[in-house]
Amino acid sequence: MRFKTLASAAALSMLFAGAATAQEIEKPECIAPAKPGGGFDLTCRIAQGGLKGEMANPIQVTFMPGGIGAVAINQFNTNRTDDPNAIVAFSSGSLLNMAIGKYGQWDEDDVRFTATAGQDYGAIIVKSDSKFETLDDVLAALKENPTSVVLGAGGSVGSQDWMKAALLVRSEGIDPRKMRYVAFDGGGDAMAGLLGGSIEVYTGDVGEIVSMLDAGNIRVLAVMNEERLPDPFADIPTTVELGYADAVWPIIRGYYMGKNVSDEAYDTWVSAFEAAYGTDGWKKTVTDQGLQPVALAGEEMQAEMLKRVERMRSIAKEAGLIN
Repeated sequence: MRFKTLASAAALSMLFAGAATAQEIEKPECIAPAKPGGGFDLTCRIAQGGLKGEMANPIQVTFMPGGIGAVAINQFNTNRTDDPNAIVAFSSGSLLNMAIGKYGQWDEDDVRFTATAGQDYGAIIVKSDSKFETLDDVLAALKENPTSVVLGAGGSVGSQDWMKAALLVRSEGIDPRKMRYVAFDGGGDAMAGLLGGSIEVYTGDVGEIVSMLDAGNIRVLAVMNEERLPDPFADIPTTVELGYADAVWPIIRGYYMGKNVSDEAYDTWVSAFEAAYGTDGWKKTVTDQGLQPVALAGEEMQAEMLKRVERMRSIAKEAGLIN
C-alpha cells in the first residue's frame, strides 16, 4: 500500500511539474518549410493534433516555403536560433540536403533534433486515368526512351524526391541523368502538377496522399518499401515485391529546434512528445496522416539523426551528387 501511495504521489508530481513547464511555451509554433499540402504540412499537423493534451496552448502552423527547407534553416540560424516556442518540420529529404550541402553553410550541427512524427515511405503515383497501369509499364517506357516519361516531385535534382526517381530508374539500368524530371517547391505543388498534366509520374510520399486516395484522383503504383503497409495501403504492392529491390526509400519525419535554444525549452518539447507517444490519440493522429508511429525524442533522437545524415552522405557519394 505504501508503495502504491508513493507511486501515485510521484505520478501526480510529474503531472503537475509537466503542466507548469509546458506553460512556459507561451506561443507554440510548428514551421512547415514549404507551401500547404505537402509532407511538411502533414508533419506539423501531427504535432498540432497530437500534442493537444501536452501543451498549455494550441500549436500554430506557419508556412515558410523556399529551397525545400533552406529558408527555414537560415531563419533558425540567424534571428531565431534560440527561439523556445518553435519547432521546424523536417524529413529524410532535409537530412539529405544537409548531407550534400544544399543548405549552404548550415548542416546537421546547426540544429537540435527534437522528436519524431512518424515513419513515411516513398510512393510512385500517377493520375487515376493514366496510361500507366503498373510500375512495370512506367519502367518499360523509360527503358525504351528515358525522355518519354515526365517525372516530377517536390525537390530539385539531388533532393530526396529526385533520389526516389533515380533509384527507380537505376534499378533498370537507366542513367538517372537522362530522365525528364520537373522540380516543384513542395509536395502540394507537385501533386497539382500531376493532376494538371504537367508531369506523368509523381515520386511522392505515402503520407501526402491519404485524402487523395478517397477522392479517386490518383493511383499508387507502388510503395517504396520491402513489406506492404497496413490499411488503407494494404492493397498497394511494394517496389521490392515487384522486382525492384534497390528502389526502397523509408522517410523519417520529425522536428528540430534552433541550436542555441535553452535546455529547459528543448526538454519541455521533448517531454511533451514523450508523453504523447504513449497515448491512443497520438497513434491515431499519426496513422490518420498515413504514417507509421516511431517514438524517438531528445538526445537519442539527436544521435540517431546524426547517424542518418552520415548514411545520406554515403548514398549521395554513390549517386555522384558529391565527391
